[in-house]
Amino acid sequence: MANSGDAQGAPWPVPKFYFQVKLGDVGVISFQEVSGLDSEHDVIEYRAGDSKAFSTIKMPGLKKSSDVTCKKGMFKDDTALFDYFNSIKMNTIKRETVTIQLLDQDGKAMFVWELTNAWPMKVTGTDFNSQNSEVAVEEIVLSHEGMSMKKG
Repeated sequence: MANSGDAQGAPWPVPKFYFQVKLGDVGVISFQEVSGLDSEHDVIEYRAGDSKAFSTIKMPGLKKSSDVTCKKGMFKDDTALFDYFNSIKMNTIKRETVTIQLLDQDGKAMFVWELTNAWPMKVTGTDFNSQNSEVAVEEIVLSHEGMSMKKG
């Protein structure tokens, strides 16, 4: 793993182009892009009626995470994303742990994001345009109930 960039030993930033996604029982799927790995807290503003300060205090409220979008190229006879999406039925959602790993040059995980109780909320097929010579790309959007991040 490259950890020094110059004569002074300053560390190199981690490249983000080598990663792996495991969708629960579906298994490892090669994606081109993953986005939406963010969390935030609601802000609760409060001011007591007898406070001498003419402003509110801010406290952390409920934690929430964004939906995660994964994009990948389409391959002949590969319907894994649509099959995964179609496995969802009314009140019979199989929630799974989704693991996203940022890998080093040896294929070892440097950082791991884990989505808790994830399920596919949206799947989008490719668009078509006869004027472009681009790869067909499909995407899936995952809803989840929380995200954790740790060193690999």
